[in-house]
Amino acid sequence: MNELLIIILIIVVFVIFKNLNNKIRNLEKQVTDLNSKINARSIHSEPAEQKAASRQDEPSPAISNNEPLRKVVQFNKNNNEQIPVAEPKDWLRPVLDFLKQNALTVIGIFTLVLGIGYFVKYAIDKNWIGEAARAGIGFCTGAGIILTGHFLRKNYATFASIITGGGTAVLYFTATIAFREYHLFTQNTAFGITTLITVISIVLSYYYRSEILIIFSLLGGFSAPLMVSTGQSNYLFLFIYISLLNTGMLAVTFLRHWKSVGWTAFIFTTLYLFTWTSEKTELLSIVFYIITYLIFYLFALQDYIRKNILPVPDILMLALINFTSTIGLVYTFNALKYEPVIIFPLLFAFINTILFFREYTRKSSGTAYSVFAAITVSLLTLAIALQFRTHLITSVWAIEASLLLFIWKKTDQKIFKTCFYILFPLVIIAQILTWTEYFNAKNLSIIVNPVFLTSLVTIISTIFNLYLLKATPETEKKDSFWEASTPVISYGIIYTAILLEIIYHISGMSWAAITHIGLLFSLYYIFVILLFRKKQNISNSLQTGFIYIFLFLLTVNASVSSSSVVTDILFKKLSSGFYFVHLLQWIPFIYIVFQVVPSSGFHKQPVSYWILSLAFTIAVSFGLYHLYIFANTQDISQYYVIKKHFNVLYLPIIWAILASIFIYTGLKKNIQEYNKIGFALIGMMVIKLYAYDVWQMDNISRISAFIILGIILLISSFTFQRLKNMVKNMVDKKEKKKESSDPPSG
Repeated sequence: MNELLIIILIIVVFVIFKNLNNKIRNLEKQVTDLNSKINARSIHSEPAEQKAASRQDEPSPAISNNEPLRKVVQFNKNNNEQIPVAEPKDWLRPVLDFLKQNALTVIGIFTLVLGIGYFVKYAIDKNWIGEAARAGIGFCTGAGIILTGHFLRKNYATFASIITGGGTAVLYFTATIAFREYHLFTQNTAFGITTLITVISIVLSYYYRSEILIIFSLLGGFSAPLMVSTGQSNYLFLFIYISLLNTGMLAVTFLRHWKSVGWTAFIFTTLYLFTWTSEKTELLSIVFYIITYLIFYLFALQDYIRKNILPVPDILMLALINFTSTIGLVYTFNALKYEPVIIFPLLFAFINTILFFREYTRKSSGTAYSVFAAITVSLLTLAIALQFRTHLITSVWAIEASLLLFIWKKTDQKIFKTCFYILFPLVIIAQILTWTEYFNAKNLSIIVNPVFLTSLVTIISTIFNLYLLKATPETEKKDSFWEASTPVISYGIIYTAILLEIIYHISGMSWAAITHIGLLFSLYYIFVILLFRKKQNISNSLQTGFIYIFLFLLTVNASVSSSSVVTDILFKKLSSGFYFVHLLQWIPFIYIVFQVVPSSGFHKQPVSYWILSLAFTIAVSFGLYHLYIFANTQDISQYYVIKKHFNVLYLPIIWAILASIFIYTGLKKNIQEYNKIGFALIGMMVIKLYAYDVWQMDNISRISAFIILGIILLISSFTFQRLKNMVKNMVDKKEKKKESSDPPSG
């Protein structure tokens, strides 16, 4: 009965497989016919010039005939030289097309392998076959599937590649199970078998001209060490094997031009190297880092050597291999306490400099020239940063982010801009982690310390990023959120880096002094940004935001912070001269009010006049209040009496004078909001005077206050009427002049 069920199961599997195969044939025929029609239409529709250009740039045999190759010409801005560059590709579309066309094939081979596995398990459960026989069945099944793919390769290339890949997977898993579970042979024998499987699959891939199959082979080749591992780390043997595997990959990619093969190998090799470096740091890894660097550097230069062009994937590979190798090598040197660590970025910079000078001597200033120059400068910058003991990851990511942004500006390939926006948040996270060392660090030097030098690298790269983003045309600013947020975040990074360094070195002072200095730095930081607003192309909306922040910080500094400083001075915690540092806030305030505010969009909303006037009133009132305290207070016991006397007697006078200034300014410049502000301030002063101040004064003070305020109000009223008459006379003169200049009617 059991045997009958197995036979029925095999027949059902065979029928299903045959039906799937027929469906796949029909789908492949339909896809081929459809692609032929599309290619025929594109040939008939393109001009003769484009046809001639396409003939000169025919695809190599490795490139699929279903995907027409188009040549893109980029003009150099300096000398109008035509520079061929790779056309931007939709990297996701080929994958989706492959899955659409071959989904049934993939599902079919997976189902078949799964069915065979269940059958073998069933046979094992019934004790039909022993361990050696089980392994034999697995090897025979894998070989049979590969032979099936071999016979189908001529008519069904893609289908045969997937079938062969499935057979290779069966061989790998059979060898793994035979070694791990059944212990049929030693580790060296198991590794030899998996290596032989890898070599056979790579040879078949090359023979079949199948890029899909060689990717399957590489996946198996890189997985083989894990399959036969016993937990003992023999890194020398492992990386000799991986280096040989990568050398074979390099040869195949040069012969067949299969870029996906190189990227697959790069990802696995990098993971192996980083795992080795983190688990067991030893000098031997340096040799394999350099071997890996040379292999993948040559891989990235394939099109540059053949056609003197650098496509987008190759530029990305150049950036990644230079910086991943630098990270691994410098980390190894630091862990082993070897010197100097800058030897590796300098070595890689020298290699890139050779190609940079090659482009320079050819008088070429195209994409390759910019890429090699940017990588060289980035590595030299990194070497300088590492020499001053900066944090490796933060510095590398900051420089690499700027490099990606620079390459995007030179090549106009959006992939590099996307990579920048992916890496930029990582730079911020790494920098924040670096800043946390301020909390535990002791006796750091001023500026020349690892934390701030790392911040300095990030600051320089961020300023460079702002310069590059500033030059972005408005038509290219499609990512509105990123375009708007990146400059703001960049200014925040620079601000935080400098502020934390200042606070660390003044942390021994009183909290009032630290707050006061921090607020003053904040005011001057915004002042510098607004000072260079035109060079940075800062938008009016961003300028307005900075002005609002400046006025808020000015208000806090002039009132709360300065009052705390005065209290500490009276308690002898600070010297009296420290207070006058507070007066430095007026320099940026005056510049912003007279130079920045008129040219920005700050006054588009009427409320802006009120905010500006409020900040000015608070700054003047508290400034005069603190000077009065210093002039009349000898010790803290007199402080509260003097404070009350100022609030009752002099503050109403100050407000009356300021109100007169606001009214005068409003009349002279015809700004109604200033008139409203002036009268509102007078109203507050009168309410305060009659509701509170009068009852706190002695007779002499009360008389003096009323007389002085009365005089001020009369002068203000007289000035108001005079200005009003002047404005009326000017309007009348203009109307008369207009009437006299008009020609008589009729």
